[in-house]
Amino acid sequence: MPFEVHQEKTYTQERGKVYDAALKSVEKLKGQMVKSKPEEFQFEVKFDKTLLGKVLGDRTQMTCVVQAEGEGSKVVMDIYPLDAVGRKLMFGARKGVSEEALRMFLENLESNLHQD
Repeated sequence: MPFEVHQEKTYTQERGKVYDAALKSVEKLKGQMVKSKPEEFQFEVKFDKTLLGKVLGDRTQMTCVVQAEGEGSKVVMDIYPLDAVGRKLMFGARKGVSEEALRMFLENLESNLHQD
C-alpha cells in the first residue's frame, strides 16, 4: 500500500478565495510553509505529528495547487509521511496518517470557505 495520497476536489468558489481558505487551514493546523508560489496558487507545507491536539504519529508533507475550473476551482493535493530527518518515508509509516492529515486540512479549508 503506497503511503502517498493524491486527492482532487472541486469547489464552486473562484480559485483566489479557495487558495486563501487553504492558507488559513495551514495556519490553523500550524503547518510550516516549505515553498510558496502565490502567483501560481500553489504551496508546499509540512505538518507536525500532532494536529489540533490529535496525535497522528508521523510528520507529513503536502503539496497543494489550486486550479481554475470553469467558474469554480479544483484543489489538487499530494501528501506523504516524513521520517525524523524530514525525508519522504518509504516504509514503516503508520497506517492512515496521510489520509487523516489531509482530511483535517480539507475540513478546515471547507469551514473557511463557508465563513466568508
